[in-house]
Amino acid sequence: MDKRPIGIFDSGVGGLTVVKQIIKALPHENIIYFGDTARVPYGTKSKKTVTKFSKQIVRFLLTKNVKAVIIACNTASSNSLQELRQTFDIPIFGVIVPGVEEALRSTKNKKVGIIGTSSTIRAYETLLAEADSSIEVYAKPCPLFVSLVEEGWTENIVAKLTAQNYLQELVEKGIDSLVLGCTHYPLLKRCIGETVGSSIKLVDPAKSTATMVKSFLAEHKLLQQGENISERYFYISDDTDTFSNMCKKALKKEYIPEVIDIESY
Repeated sequence: MDKRPIGIFDSGVGGLTVVKQIIKALPHENIIYFGDTARVPYGTKSKKTVTKFSKQIVRFLLTKNVKAVIIACNTASSNSLQELRQTFDIPIFGVIVPGVEEALRSTKNKKVGIIGTSSTIRAYETLLAEADSSIEVYAKPCPLFVSLVEEGWTENIVAKLTAQNYLQELVEKGIDSLVLGCTHYPLLKRCIGETVGSSIKLVDPAKSTATMVKSFLAEHKLLQQGENISERYFYISDDTDTFSNMCKKALKKEYIPEVIDIESY
């Protein structure tokens, strides 16, 4: 048994959907979450900058004695995972590989849709092609989805029209699986699902990541055992209302985050 917490970080607050899945899969695990609200978004930044930010965050999480780190951010997962693993002697997980594996299990006709930032889409395209060269990938950046989620507009007419505009061309390609390649997107799952129809399975990498982490911790005897009440601490780099709003939506509970100077790590 290992009582040390799991560290989770994101470029902002979307990673709270990953926290949600970790809590479901591992309810007794302690959690330390960091959201880089001062420097969001990562999707418009260079690989060098994203990796620099990610290293600072991992160094911060290590001060909290975490036993593993989950990169909840798709952009950081695609740009920085390998270098972080080479730099730090701790298990580090991204969300893209679990998403790829779930997409491979999900698709029957080998036509997979991906929505996310451009760098996230490229990472999925590369890994899916390496795993199965016969898979056809159809991708669409959907930048307005993030703003809709953070505004709380997840099921109104604006969200529905935006989803139709973004996703109709993917539906027309005949995809049978759609990867939600951004941590905000699961909060639009109902709207997206109604838009694409029940015949298209929505792949949430957060769920697959939680399953992968649980298996790893069990295999290496790092699981927190018993019926203990888990402890969850939240840190951000800038105080915004967005965290509180997303916390209520994703976790159905309000946590008070502590603001830290991430540049000092």
